[in-house]
Amino acid sequence: MKINQFQKVKLLSLSLLMGLMIVSCKSDDPEPVNPEELITTINVTFTNTNDANDVVSGTFKDLDGDGGNAPTITHPTLRANAIYTVSIQFLNEQENPAENVTTEIQGEDEEHQIFYVSSGGLNLTYAYTDQDGDGNPLGLAGTAATGAASTGNLVVSLVHEPVKTATGVAEGNPTNAGGETEAEVTFNVTIQ
Repeated sequence: MKINQFQKVKLLSLSLLMGLMIVSCKSDDPEPVNPEELITTINVTFTNTNDANDVVSGTFKDLDGDGGNAPTITHPTLRANAIYTVSIQFLNEQENPAENVTTEIQGEDEEHQIFYVSSGGLNLTYAYTDQDGDGNPLGLAGTAATGAASTGNLVVSLVHEPVKTATGVAEGNPTNAGGETEAEVTFNVTIQ
């Protein structure tokens, strides 16, 4: 069967019309975007469960954000063989008054997890005491148990959209968590 010039134009026009109809059916509504919050300050507070006067903070401040001036970090010194309750706060101090980003993390708890990883010989173990709405760990509250005197690093990481059911993640190991690290600080901790 031979197709004449008129039939070719007709088929091409029909194809073009179908293509336009498909494109016009797409939604013009933009996808909702959850922008990453600016975090300039991280405060980790350790409160000794046997001595309410023994309250120690580790603080990270980078008020001009990435680049520019170096951050200031206050490194904590903890007592040996003690149990501390741990709380953490995330702030954006470029806002006035400072924006408490912790509130957003609480509201989106299934999409966040905070990891506390000891290394370099630091005798400190962290355990979660809070959970998200699905019963998985969150990390805004926990306990830290110190052992014998030591020094080392405590890496604190806020991860957005981790795979909380992946191997080791519920126990605080970020290796298989995936997701995106929104904030991270390494504290040089002394236990004495």
